[in-house]
Amino acid sequence: MPLVRKLLIFAAVDGLVLQPRSHPQAQQQQAIGIDYKGNVGPLLNNDHEDDDTLSSFEAHGVVGLLTVATSVFLISICGREQVAQIRGKPIYKITGVALIPLASQAEADKAITSTREHLHRHNKGRGTGENDTDSENEDEASSITDSLVEEMPRSPTEVKDPVTGQRGPADKRSSVAEDVMQKKGVYGRFADRWFSRKGWSAESRRTQGLSSEEDLAAKNVPKNVDSTGPTEDADASTPDKLPSDGETTPGSVKPEDIPRVLEGEQDATTVALLPRVIQTTKMYFSSGNFFYSYDYDLSHAIANQSTNASIPLFKQYDPLFFWNQHIVTPFIEAGQNSFVLPVIQGFVGQRPFTLKIADGKTDSLVVDKDATPDDIQLQSWHEKQEKEDTAAAESDREEPAAALVDGKDFLLTLVSRRSIKRAGLRYLRRGIDDEGRTANTVETEQILSPPSWNTSQDKIFSFTQLRGSIPLFFSQSPYSLKPQVSTWGSFETNGQAFKRHFNDLAMRYSEVYVASLIDKHGTEAKIGELYEQHAKDLNDHGGINGKGKQLGFEWFDFHNVCRGMHFENVSKLMDTLGPFLESTGWTEISNDSIAHKQSGILRTNCMDCLDRTNVVQSATARSALEQQLSAGSYTIDLQTDPSTSWFNILWADNGDNISRQYAGTAALKGDFTRTRKRQITGALTDFGLTLTRYYNNIVNDYFAQAVIDYLLGRATETIFAEFEADMKSSDYFIDVRKVRQAAIERCAARVIEDQDEDLIHGWTLSVPTSANHVKTATFEEAVLLLTEKALYFCRLDWGTEKVREFEHVALENVQGLMHGVYITSTLAQRHMDAEKNVGFVIRYRADAQGELIRRNTRALDSGAANDEQKKDEKKAKLEEGRFLAFKALPPRTSVPTEGEKAESEGEVVKSICEEIIRVANKAKKTASGTESEDRILEVEDKDIISLANAKKSTGYLEQIGYSLKKLVW
Repeated sequence: MPLVRKLLIFAAVDGLVLQPRSHPQAQQQQAIGIDYKGNVGPLLNNDHEDDDTLSSFEAHGVVGLLTVATSVFLISICGREQVAQIRGKPIYKITGVALIPLASQAEADKAITSTREHLHRHNKGRGTGENDTDSENEDEASSITDSLVEEMPRSPTEVKDPVTGQRGPADKRSSVAEDVMQKKGVYGRFADRWFSRKGWSAESRRTQGLSSEEDLAAKNVPKNVDSTGPTEDADASTPDKLPSDGETTPGSVKPEDIPRVLEGEQDATTVALLPRVIQTTKMYFSSGNFFYSYDYDLSHAIANQSTNASIPLFKQYDPLFFWNQHIVTPFIEAGQNSFVLPVIQGFVGQRPFTLKIADGKTDSLVVDKDATPDDIQLQSWHEKQEKEDTAAAESDREEPAAALVDGKDFLLTLVSRRSIKRAGLRYLRRGIDDEGRTANTVETEQILSPPSWNTSQDKIFSFTQLRGSIPLFFSQSPYSLKPQVSTWGSFETNGQAFKRHFNDLAMRYSEVYVASLIDKHGTEAKIGELYEQHAKDLNDHGGINGKGKQLGFEWFDFHNVCRGMHFENVSKLMDTLGPFLESTGWTEISNDSIAHKQSGILRTNCMDCLDRTNVVQSATARSALEQQLSAGSYTIDLQTDPSTSWFNILWADNGDNISRQYAGTAALKGDFTRTRKRQITGALTDFGLTLTRYYNNIVNDYFAQAVIDYLLGRATETIFAEFEADMKSSDYFIDVRKVRQAAIERCAARVIEDQDEDLIHGWTLSVPTSANHVKTATFEEAVLLLTEKALYFCRLDWGTEKVREFEHVALENVQGLMHGVYITSTLAQRHMDAEKNVGFVIRYRADAQGELIRRNTRALDSGAANDEQKKDEKKAKLEEGRFLAFKALPPRTSVPTEGEKAESEGEVVKSICEEIIRVANKAKKTASGTESEDRILEVEDKDIISLANAKKSTGYLEQIGYSLKKLVW
């Protein structure tokens, strides 16, 4: 059954109705319904099909269902733009989405009505009819957070970006992170009732979209609320008036009043952040970075297309590039395959050009009147076709300057596919993960073909390249313009992930050759040397597959070789890569069969895999295109001929898209990619883009990253509560449970010296950085081991996976345990939750014999203990006893798990204390030979740091710093 290309969406009493239409086989496609709990199913009796009283709007497809904070929203495509056609099958870019709430018929109908009105106004402004949805929508389409809006002053339809020089619709140039920061308060007419700053705020401290202490303290949340909002004739030009402290706005809706459509507990923090989640989701899918086709599989190269038309398109899709797989799952599980429209993130661009052989000459002439060096953005596909037809007609009327024969038309198509693995934003997703997947992994395919795509007379050429972050565990701080590289993990740990990464690439592409473009000096040299060492070690120990397949590796110091803006020196790298590229070649399709298949991949990287990588990849693609054309006796100069600037523009647009998706701005060095020249103006532009990236890194990216993780199914909705607590998001592509378990095993092997002493249990816990304290300025993760004879407290250097220091506590020296509330911060509600902030304290006698704490002086950064700790140790030797405080770590409930329920913090602490008491009492009995009651240990239930005491110890500077951080965010 073919995919639904157009559908009407309207609200019925029992749910949304999705009615297919405007397709030759529409009669065979059944309407479906989505009830107000998010359940998808066939609509057996569609009594509303001819009901003109129901408002509806026409969509181009379904992206999926967003379920968050016990609310559900349908994400549908309202704006699209055709950017290419591959084998006659149109390829579209998503330019706008609508988010329709599944709360009630009234609320859904209001959203649909406003969406319809927005589309009508937009189409009317374009001079099209209300239902003219075939016209390519170049403006951002509506959503619950934009199309259901109070009328806002509209910006010009097309502007030139003063920084990048990019021409395009004014509301499409900003990044997701930029839009989240700048447009966070614009939620629209419908959202004004649910999600506006007025509706969500009872006090001015809540106007930042974050919860307050009073909001989060509310435990009882009503299931349904009938709220009212502004009328249609409300004065849209009047700005929102923010209520003062203690003042509420008439008709406003608080976070706890949001309609609940699902059963289950509702986290108040997630509810408070729901407006930002909705807004960011809308911006994300409307950013012009997502592409789809109803008939063509964009996730596979042209040579790997399935020939079985009976298989649904989403089943043909490579899961590695299926970006909406998680949120479209309800449609898949309901068996509604005709509504499952898979999308990729990346770039799709296409350029037609004509080569004509000049009579009596050997060089080909390029006929492409649209391309000039000043063109910054490719035109829409239809515009290009119209201009080409007009140009061809004018050319026929003109007297040719020379006799031209043997004209040949071509299409050049670029398809870039971003991997969903380790997906996200610049400094928040670096390096590799446990699965061997690297950040910013993008497969780019360049296709040369005839316009007809007929392979019986002409060949189709496909050349594929890959980019991806350095496949090692490392990170960089976003708070520096020149961030230092921090590597972590042992050589063996890195080596395992490194080998897995290249083994996966070899299975997918066969031969692999690395072009590393990072500096050989400065901050990048350390990780560059480690990269080279791992490549050599891999080749010395069986190669990529363990059977001798070698990894090609070339370290090209791009900045040094191209110093002084001499980027043409990249040709030196091309000379080195030449033999590999020649041996692996490209894919050729002739007579609908593969005559030759590309047998290897060039994997290019710099630190971000953006700017330097763009230059090298475009140079490699240029070389491949020139050789492919020369095989047909055509010569083209893509380096210096100004008539071929369309090639540079195409690749520059590709680089800009990938850069926006990862760094939030257009790519640096874009002037060279576009014009093959590096200029001072380009360097100044790059400086501005660098500052913008820096701002995004420290302000916007954290929340956007949380939304990305949630949309991809890598985290549960508790990720938003974690974000508010710390104003940052964790790396959910690293399995922390595996890291912690490995740390426990490593500590046990290092510190338990008695061979007769067996490890009973080990835990990773949060501890103060100084012993004999329950609260210090910072906390760290440490390991606590329990044997039948002793406790071992180990502090680790997590960067090198070595034990920095450890303390041996004989069980007979343990004097007591207590557990209870352990609150160390009062800045966010998550920090003050008594059920989540628990810990325990172990009191023990210091061993008079031997060294109190043993240190591993070989561990990196171990050094001597700080002065405060030295004083503590000296004091402890003179006292009867000491104590160690431990706080339970979050159970990582933000990571989805199947059939596994993580223990709460309280359950973890209780089980640890019971286990220690059981083993300690047994050891005491064995040591004394009696079971004296005064020697039996019991767990004392007592607060370690209560909420009241925590509030007293929280300084004004901490509160001001956190408030400022919230304000900036």
